[in-house]
Amino acid sequence: MIILADTRTRARTLERLNIEKALFASVAVHRVGAEARLDSASWLGREVVNKQRVVKGYRHPALDKSIQTARIKNEVRLMLEARRAGVPVPIIYSVDLAANRIVMEEIPGVRVKDALESLPKEKAEEVCRKIGAIAARMHMNDIVHGDLTTSNMLLDGERIVVIDFSLGSRTSELEDKGVDIHLLEEAFHSAHYKRIELFEVVRDSYTKAYHGGADVLRKVKDIEKRGRYMRKE
Repeated sequence: MIILADTRTRARTLERLNIEKALFASVAVHRVGAEARLDSASWLGREVVNKQRVVKGYRHPALDKSIQTARIKNEVRLMLEARRAGVPVPIIYSVDLAANRIVMEEIPGVRVKDALESLPKEKAEEVCRKIGAIAARMHMNDIVHGDLTTSNMLLDGERIVVIDFSLGSRTSELEDKGVDIHLLEEAFHSAHYKRIELFEVVRDSYTKAYHGGADVLRKVKDIEKRGRYMRKE
């Protein structure tokens, strides 16, 4: 019986691999991070990004599986809620919890981080107004990104698409929204220090679009003060 069970398991594994080969074609490495591997691929005739969460060998397999499943579900839920709220995000085509994988639309744009430095002033300001409006739309719907930086935004023609909600959450807490904006400001200080004045455009757009934006910005000041205090200590 054990031999039969092993044979059936191998057969199911081979069947699964054959199905995956039929679905995916021309897989190319997109990016490898600590938490996930991103591959560009062709999937059922569509250009997609295959996001494969990395198995953590130091965890017990059952615990790792539970954590991976919860994080995938959270990321997918936040992306769907963001889309319903009017925030541009990649279309999700498939979610495979057994394989720790999300298959989503590949956005043909460039990272805002890379584009912002070379854009003319008027175009750069337009992009920053859109960034502020997008952050406002997420926060007014109690969606916190968790890693809101220009590295996680893609410029696709005239639209900005937000990616990677893996650290996000659903919350109305000012602290969490403040951390989002603080991270975005820090990104401007580090990646766009030559055009740091553009963050004022982001901030102005954010407060105009979100009636609670002024409260969030006050919380950002508190976060910055705590950071300075900790560095002194």
